[in-house]
Amino acid sequence: MNRPNVHLLDLPNEMLFNILKKLDNIDVLHSLFGINNERLDSISREEIFSYTLNFTSSVHDTTIIDSMLGRFCNHILPRIHYNVKCLIVEPASMERILLATPYPNLTELKIFNFQRDSSLHYFTDDSSLQHIFKQQITKLDLINKDCEHA
Repeated sequence: MNRPNVHLLDLPNEMLFNILKKLDNIDVLHSLFGINNERLDSISREEIFSYTLNFTSSVHDTTIIDSMLGRFCNHILPRIHYNVKCLIVEPASMERILLATPYPNLTELKIFNFQRDSSLHYFTDDSSLQHIFKQQITKLDLINKDCEHA
């Protein structure tokens, strides 16, 4: 049987959308947002890919993490900020992400690898993030490493 080659872009949008929903939203946005393919760029801009953004990473290469965060903070987040309802972050990148752009619909924040001694300053009145915690966040999850050692 002679089968022609089928390429990813030969698939209908609905199939592409279903495939991309299986990936992490961060990966979809980082890989497809703003690329030189109008169809894939348009699919990546769907609201479902920007409601919840998980910035915690299993990658330990700080060069990759800094490069990715730079692209998100400078180019992607300012264009999708209105859709973001939940951010999942680590203290090392939290301030950079939260201050990259206003998030008018952000109500949920999850902070992983939270360590009380080094992160409590984010919750004081002197913090550059205090307005977000006081006026927007209605659900805050702190995953505290200090408890693992107790």
